[in-house]
Amino acid sequence: MNYIYETHLHTIEASACSDTPAENYIEYMSGLGYSGIIVTDHFFNGNCAVPRNLPWKEKVEIYCSGYEHALEKAKGTGFTVLFGIEYNFEGDEYLLYGVDKKWLLEHPDVMDKSRSELSKMIHEAGGIMVQAHPYRERDYLDTIHLAAEFCDGAESFNAANPDWQNALGYKYAREKNLRMSGGSDIHRPSQENMGGMSFPYKIETIQDYIKAFLAGDGTPVFRKNVHEEGTKFRPVIEENSLIIPDRDNTLPVIVHNI
Repeated sequence: MNYIYETHLHTIEASACSDTPAENYIEYMSGLGYSGIIVTDHFFNGNCAVPRNLPWKEKVEIYCSGYEHALEKAKGTGFTVLFGIEYNFEGDEYLLYGVDKKWLLEHPDVMDKSRSELSKMIHEAGGIMVQAHPYRERDYLDTIHLAAEFCDGAESFNAANPDWQNALGYKYAREKNLRMSGGSDIHRPSQENMGGMSFPYKIETIQDYIKAFLAGDGTPVFRKNVHEEGTKFRPVIEENSLIIPDRDNTLPVIVHNI
């Protein structure tokens, strides 16, 4: 039996671009076949719903409330709810796994860090840093920023991206020998395409996820048209359009090195 986990999810509590209360995801995601989710709301330097002018402690409390509401709703169901962060620099965003509310409360300086400094902080805490949608192109972006040297992996499949951008991300991860992750980047249940990570065993803690990811035990998976009968999750590697780019990026690329 395989267990599928959502690694990239946004809630109305902390992400300004989501209109979905965290508790609404539990039954829905379970019904799609997921065994759990990692809540990764946009942090204060991204598209965050938390007012910027609040004291640090109040901001952290609100930021973590989506995860906490989902966790409470999932109690007694066997559905796993874990905590993560989506951290933004210059349009390049990173999924941080392995830190928690206590860590955030103790590190108000996290907003002042460079990519390398953030990576060092996360690793010192026993966490990992994965670049989200590395080749994403949008009308509000003018550059692609890549930082392989600071990351433990790259999101080679992001269900909110067109196939060609995912294929460029896959190619990038292969060339840089980065571990690959998959996720939906879901903001609401109306999303048609989904993704995640499949494991041959159950994940119960964020440290379980980190250990399994670093060991290479996870497989990026995707599922298109989830609201149609008969669709199912498949390994990303089985779909050529997701791993072989049919065009090049149009935005210029800036590479950040140590």
